[in-house]
Amino acid sequence: MRVIVIGAGEVGSNIAASLDDDHHVVVIDTDSDRVESITYSYDVLAIQGDGTSIETLREADIENADLVIASTDVDETNIVICGAAKAVGNPFTIARVKKTNLLRTWEQSKGAFGIDFMVCTDLQTAETIVRIAGLPGAHDVETFAGGLIQMAEFEIGSDSPIAGETVSEADRFESLTFAALLRDDDVIIPQGETVIRAGDAVVVIGSRESVRAFAGSLTPGPTLEDAHEIVIVGGTEIGYQTARLFEEEGLEPRLVEQDPKRARELAEKLPGTLVLESDATDIDFLVREHVDESDIVVAALEGDERNLLVSLLAKRIGVERTIGIVESGEYVDLFETVGIDVGVNPRLVTSEEITRFTREQRTENVAMLESDRAEVLEIEIDADSALFERRIQDAMAKLPDGVVVGAISRAGELITPRGETVVEGGDHVVMFVDTMVLDEVTAAL
Repeated sequence: MRVIVIGAGEVGSNIAASLDDDHHVVVIDTDSDRVESITYSYDVLAIQGDGTSIETLREADIENADLVIASTDVDETNIVICGAAKAVGNPFTIARVKKTNLLRTWEQSKGAFGIDFMVCTDLQTAETIVRIAGLPGAHDVETFAGGLIQMAEFEIGSDSPIAGETVSEADRFESLTFAALLRDDDVIIPQGETVIRAGDAVVVIGSRESVRAFAGSLTPGPTLEDAHEIVIVGGTEIGYQTARLFEEEGLEPRLVEQDPKRARELAEKLPGTLVLESDATDIDFLVREHVDESDIVVAALEGDERNLLVSLLAKRIGVERTIGIVESGEYVDLFETVGIDVGVNPRLVTSEEITRFTREQRTENVAMLESDRAEVLEIEIDADSALFERRIQDAMAKLPDGVVVGAISRAGELITPRGETVVEGGDHVVMFVDTMVLDEVTAAL
């Protein structure tokens, strides 16, 4: 495809990096430094200009574009870009927005603003937080086959009970497949004798029950079903959406907001949430309100430093688990090292969702891991697939290394794959695939 990405910030750059191997990508930005940086970093054509300008879009050959992705930091600019693109061409348009009300308006009138698909950063981030909160110790969680199958990624610390064990020794759970170990820059497809080391990230695929049991064996923290107390710090849009989603899960979180007007507004919108008006960086307040008894604290304030401070204070007073918003992607690893259990970067979440959507044209569902080092795909098997009516061990012999069949959904039932398992037409197969062999594998399946 010919893809035009407008906005070369963190979101646009990540999208360009994900698509440049398979597509002809053009990136537009008004900032000359960003244009120069992306020119030298990726195999794309970078143009300095205004993405809302018809002249700039024509310079990018909008008439022949298949896909336009508007990913600037300004919602209204992204909407105008999509409208302008539709005025002079017929591409599929994707807009990134922050304001949830714009998403709701678009959902009520699909095709409005000239936008074919809209991604709401704040809502997407809140959904990511709730998924991660539901699984102790997980850094990434996705569901497949209508929720029947779950994929999760766990960081293995030096004190982990499975550090130093072989995969065979660690595999003590039904309906669970150890799909991969992510070790430094390597993607390792584990065998039974493969030793799991401290510092590895382990990717598992299986039933929700088995993944949850595995998570519990690594980190005996509460799942959402067990959580008695969840505190959200910050009445930002992300904080509000996170509280709303927790309410939908049947929980009654507490939300701390310093601004009196915003606190009253949130109290009216969130009937199942106790809204507290206070400064959550005040440790006396945290102790007085028994935040130390919380199972999970979500830091959703404006500003990375404040989210880090809240997370450190929560840890200091005894909170088991902290999840924090980290706006600067380069700080995520640092913040997770010094105080936040899981850092969530809204821009990375958004770029992955947009990239995922572009790839779902050939699969049922996609999850991206470790900034696109690997993917987990859900594929419905038909007669053209290399897996069709073959034993998995026979089919895998004809596929490249770097592929693992993690789970199979057949007529709504979960099948744990083994070498002798025969894949049938209509099965939904969830597979781990190293990005290096992604094109070859998707073509074969």
